[in-house]
Amino acid sequence: MSARSSVLIVGAGLAGLFLALKLAPRRAILLSPAPLGDAAASGWAQGGIAAAVGADDTPELHAADTIAAGAGLVDPVVARLLADAGPARVADLIALGVRFDRSSDGTLARSLEAAHSRARVVHVSGDLAGKAIMDALIAAARAATHIEIVEGLQARALLQDANGRVRGAACLSREGARTDLDAAETVLASGGVGGLYAVTTNPPQAGGHGLAMAARAGALIADPEFVQFHPTAIDVGRDPAPLATEALRGAGAKLVDREGASFVSELDTRDVVARAIHRQRQAGRGAYLDARAAIGAEFPAHFPNVFAACMAAGVDPRTDLIPVAPAAHYHMGGVASDLWARASLEGLSVIGECSSTGAHGANRLASNSLLEAVVFAHRAAERLREEDAPPAENGAADLPPSLPQEARAALRGLMQGDVGVERERAGLTRAIEGIETLSRTYGRANELLAADLIARAALGREESRGAHYRSDFPRAAAPRRTFLHGSA
Repeated sequence: MSARSSVLIVGAGLAGLFLALKLAPRRAILLSPAPLGDAAASGWAQGGIAAAVGADDTPELHAADTIAAGAGLVDPVVARLLADAGPARVADLIALGVRFDRSSDGTLARSLEAAHSRARVVHVSGDLAGKAIMDALIAAARAATHIEIVEGLQARALLQDANGRVRGAACLSREGARTDLDAAETVLASGGVGGLYAVTTNPPQAGGHGLAMAARAGALIADPEFVQFHPTAIDVGRDPAPLATEALRGAGAKLVDREGASFVSELDTRDVVARAIHRQRQAGRGAYLDARAAIGAEFPAHFPNVFAACMAAGVDPRTDLIPVAPAAHYHMGGVASDLWARASLEGLSVIGECSSTGAHGANRLASNSLLEAVVFAHRAAERLREEDAPPAENGAADLPPSLPQEARAALRGLMQGDVGVERERAGLTRAIEGIETLSRTYGRANELLAADLIARAALGREESRGAHYRSDFPRAAAPRRTFLHGSA
């Protein structure tokens, strides 16, 4: 089978790997800018994957929690689709070798996270779910004969034919050499936008490249203003910031100020908790996780990832408070897709964090991200296995400029300061003007285009909803989604 009849998957996180495996026997080209697992946010996911697998739970309850968390913008059809498919996709991961934690009776162990009405987050070794899932899928992908793995190339633009159909991707090597990869169908699975912010839990490569590539090609973009800030990144000056999973609070850890006083309900939605922590820090009172009584000596066994990150920074969570701060964590917006992962351009599909399916609305429910990745990857595979490859035709694209490190640092500062946890007109206008200045100096790099989409949509949404909070418009208006057409 020729490359031009293959499916090119741009990104090798959970969504991309799961799709590649499910496409068999159709040939898949799996593109990763770094060795598999090194540049994917999926491997850093601590909490786990949400699914209604408990005897006290149902997909109806899971869907209702998803809708409630999304602040009026979740598509109820998508929420139910996601919840219904959850148990089967968890079973798929188990079949692929993921060893989820078990209770003493042999059933899947489940933890409670913010805004869930039931304990339904399945995990591995407490906080190692992302790594365990990625390790299992990477091993399976390397062993699969229908998957060609291409490492060390970053997709920078979508190839399009004269009719606008996507025909693959133009890529750059680390040395700056261009390589064009032709394909019958191109699937963006390129991750999120956290790397556009100075404080993030995401890999630095998460600079919104997929969002910008699709927008530049003319695809429909949905809800780019909705960036979720994880409330409890560990505030120890590292970039990216280590993550303190919400499962800690599910296990009884408390958020307190430096005097030990509580200031927020532990199981409020992420946007509420993130704003409360942000305000505590601005007021000089500090924000900390106190896990000493609830977890204490059990920390190394139950939360090894968090324990190691704390100890490396000189914080012993068994005896010390853990300093925390909000950090850019997940993008609810992205490239608009339908129920089968089709984008608005012929030949283009989109899955994972760079997509906008309607599942997350204005504020993603904790641990629904890994679930969405596998559910929509599975649906995309079902469709693409049955589709015939279109007649081969050449595609072309101009490569956008690369963004130098100093310009990227300036952009991250702009986004952190003015397009962050709390926003207002003057700051958003300042950010847009700063992005335009950088673009005039360095050209319209993908990171600048992605940041501009987020900032302009945030300026246009004159209300507060979910993760988007406008201090000059603190109340909610009538629910509406944002749709933007990219320009070719």
